[in-house]
Amino acid sequence: MKRTTLSLALGLSAAVLVLPAIAQESLLPEGFGNPADTPAPRPAPTPAPSPTPGPPVNGSAPPVVVPTVGSADSDADDDEEAGDEEVESGGLKYDLPPGARRLLTRIGPLTPATGGMAPDAFGVRGQYAAAIMRKTNGQFASRWGQILLRRALASAIDTPATINGADLAAERASLLLRMGESTAARRIVQSVDYDRATPRLVAAAQQVYLATADPAGLCPYVPAGLAHGDEHSWRLASAICSGLSGEAGPAGWAIGRVRSSGRLSNFDILLTERVLGATGAGRRSTTIEWDNVDRLTSWRFGMATATAIPVPDALRAAAPAYMKGWTVLAPMTDIAQRVAAAPEAAARGVLSSDAYVSLLSAAAGEEEPSEALTAQTVQLRTAFSAAAGADRYAAMEELWSAARTPAEAYAAMIATARAAAALPPGTDVGGDPWQLLGSMLAAGYDANALAWASNVTPGSHAWGVLAVGSPRALNGLSASTVERFSNADDSAASLRSKFLLAGLAGLGRLDAAAAAAAARDLDVDLGRQTRWTRAIAAAAERREPGMVALLAAAGMQGDWSKVPPYHLYNIVRALREVGLAAEARMIAAEALVRV
Repeated sequence: MKRTTLSLALGLSAAVLVLPAIAQESLLPEGFGNPADTPAPRPAPTPAPSPTPGPPVNGSAPPVVVPTVGSADSDADDDEEAGDEEVESGGLKYDLPPGARRLLTRIGPLTPATGGMAPDAFGVRGQYAAAIMRKTNGQFASRWGQILLRRALASAIDTPATINGADLAAERASLLLRMGESTAARRIVQSVDYDRATPRLVAAAQQVYLATADPAGLCPYVPAGLAHGDEHSWRLASAICSGLSGEAGPAGWAIGRVRSSGRLSNFDILLTERVLGATGAGRRSTTIEWDNVDRLTSWRFGMATATAIPVPDALRAAAPAYMKGWTVLAPMTDIAQRVAAAPEAAARGVLSSDAYVSLLSAAAGEEEPSEALTAQTVQLRTAFSAAAGADRYAAMEELWSAARTPAEAYAAMIATARAAAALPPGTDVGGDPWQLLGSMLAAGYDANALAWASNVTPGSHAWGVLAVGSPRALNGLSASTVERFSNADDSAASLRSKFLLAGLAGLGRLDAAAAAAAARDLDVDLGRQTRWTRAIAAAAERREPGMVALLAAAGMQGDWSKVPPYHLYNIVRALREVGLAAEARMIAAEALVRV
């Protein structure tokens, strides 16, 4: 699918849904003790951080690819020092009347009425929350953990007195970008008037508009970017903005100055000239060749996507995982590339079940879809609409078994979630339909899964998934049934059984004696204490669901093999205590499905 015009603004795709570990002893920055020792909130002095340079597009080294803002001061972990910050506007002219201005005291698009969390969901320790966000890499074992954190970060939350609202918005947007959630990050950036953006938010805004392939979105931030960020990358942005205004002279001067500096790769300058050509300000045609390009950076992703320049498959495959989320959420991207990135994006939580199926259906309707895509959509159609339940289940099994990677396997279960939920409980699905139940729970169809309770054998894999994922406790839960489950467990080091115990104990579905007996049998210590366990327990005690969601995600970094069972136990228990029991159940069930 070829396009010849520049995509100047991101349109929300119909396939996008925004709403809804390593041992973590060193998770929290040095200087952070028990979060329960929170000083009482006090009025914030006039806010304004010292300028922090934004990431360069390219210097003598290759362009920056990690979507992060400037690093915090080394002593930023002291909440008391946040009062020294002041807002810097960058000297931008603003033409909205005062009544239309947005305040920095509450930032975010989602309210409780639209699926968001309460304004006080993150508590009153702003610098503390920002530090945790900075240290969280955005790659989580749990799809449901990402969905929950996206909801928390996109909520309209009150800005604590200990931090500038624009700086906290910058950390939220940057973490969302590392999660692959480019559209949610964009909504956070756009919740702050651009003349109130601090240097950190300006740097984050640059990455957001590159991730959403919207060069025009950079324009309001150019003066502040030139003043506080990387001069050369922002000078390229200024050239694009001059071209959009029809000013070919200033655009050419800016391009020439960057080229003569020798600080940026000529390839990135050529991409900028290609954008200028699309605006009509370019004076010559620009040919883009990727022969000597070794990686896909955020600048290259944004400029190439905006001008429909094909990116080699090898570069896309080697790109950071979060770029697959950016690719799927960019509707101007070639649909074949979106489909290629979709399984991992769905498994991470960027795409919902409905959005994933919609994307596959749209791709199958294109001219000459691939044979693999055609076969996949035929199986999906059978899974959803075959007359006999046995035929529908057979089609689902075909899709699950065709996966080549763990991410593809879980994505296939996500795609069949609604079809699995619609399957009559009397259908013959064999003796251990754990994939069927896992498919339902991947999209939250817990009531439909519970209808299969009488069809599963106590102690089987399916029984374990249902034991933690169902909306109510199953009958006959005891240490002996956990032992029966463990005896049939074929996972490495009995990790699946340990996760079952952690989930049941965290949900309060095993009494203390039964949990202790099962823990001894499995040689697992669910009561282990670290700074992370104390932090998430304290956040739950303070009834801060946003902070609990953030710490829960931080405790699930990496894949499930890296998540200690005591982490899952503390996550499930803390989520349940702050009123997020449904999310706790889905995370516990996902652990048993994906291990």
